[in-house]
Order: sequence, then C-alpha cells, then structure tokens
Amino acid sequence: MNPHYTYFLILAGSLIGPLILSFDKKVAFYKSWKHLFIGMLAPALFYIIWDMVFTKQGVWSFNENYITGIKIYNLPIEEVLFFFVVPYCCVFIYECVRIYFPKIQQTQSGLFVLKLLGFILLLLALLNHNKDYTFFTFFFNGLFIFILASAKKYFYSFNVNAFLISYLIILIPFLIVNGFLTSIPVVLYNNNENLDYRIYSIPFEDIFYGMLLIMMNIAGYEFYKNKSI
Repeated sequence: MNPHYTYFLILAGSLIGPLILSFDKKVAFYKSWKHLFIGMLAPALFYIIWDMVFTKQGVWSFNENYITGIKIYNLPIEEVLFFFVVPYCCVFIYECVRIYFPKIQQTQSGLFVLKLLGFILLLLALLNHNKDYTFFTFFFNGLFIFILASAKKYFYSFNVNAFLISYLIILIPFLIVNGFLTSIPVVLYNNNENLDYRIYSIPFEDIFYGMLLIMMNIAGYEFYKNKSI
C-alpha cells in the first residue's frame, strides 16, 4: 500500500460504516442529509481557518509521508475532509441515540452539567493563556457552550442530555481514529503549545477540540432540520 494514502484510508474506513447504516429504515439518516450538509458548512469553515492558522504558526504539522500532497493553502486535502467525515459519523450516532432512545429528554440537570463544563473550560483557558492549543480549544468550547445556553430560542431542539450521552459513545471511535493519526504519526504536535498530557498518543486537548466540532455540527443540524418543518 502506498503510505501517502494513509490519512485518506483512515477517513474512508471511519465513514463506511455510518454511511451504509444511514439507510437503516428506522433511522433513515439519508433523509436528513440536506439539513446536515447545510449545518456542516459554518463549523467546517471555522475549523479550516483555525487549522490553517495553527499550521502556519507551527502549533501542529502534518507528516508528508502519510498524506497525498494535495493541499488547500497549507492544509492537506485529507485534513479538510476530516471536518466533514468525522462530523457526519458523529451526528449519525447522535441521531441514532435520539431515535432508539426517545425517552432521553433535555433536563435542567443536563444543562447544568454542560454549563459547569463550559465554566471549567473557560477557567482552564485563562490559566493556560500561554499555550495556543490549550487556550483556544478550551476558550472556544466554553464560549460556544454559553452561546447555546443563552440562545435557546434558536437552538431549542438541541437536546443537551442526548448530546452528552452521544459524545460519551462518540469518544470511543473518535479516540481510535485520533490514536491512528497521532501514533503513526500523521499529525505532529508542538508540545510547547499544549499541556503535553497524552491519552496514549493523543493530546488531552483533542477531546475538547472534537467535542466543540461535534457540538457545533449537531447545533447546526438541529437548527436547519427544525427550520424546515
């Protein structure tokens, strides 16, 4: 196998299962593709710009041995695809949780947990203002949590309890995929810009980098899905 297709094959392997299961009769996720793809655009643009800036600043970089070499500005095309493939898989899991467990409803305790997490992340961001990956990941995550909480009339269909349960499930495949990317390694991190605490080979910040990505995509998906009703 040509090693330059490594990142691409990791993404393809991640997508194939959720894509096939999207045609399951009970979930019928394919019927929501229009809302999903529209909801993906703003988060993808935000993350692509963020990624470009951090790549330019040397917060992280990409191993040329494991990418095709096709780039948009300074990002491998695979990295751009990451911001569509991973959200697709994760929103699919969220939708499965919503459909198979309809009794999971939003509660004040769930909202409190999310707000508490947002507060802790903002505090950690301030305490690590000199580490770009740590600061911006925690700051953007905490900020978006409070945007969701304070703009419920726009995001009223965002089920906090279902999101929290879904993300606990999502963490398993997310950490597996990231484990491949960071152990091969496809993605290289500048440890001066993070806490230098690893879960196997995965920077601790990746958990919340992924959480924000999925939270933004689910919020966008729910917003456009209910707007069309």
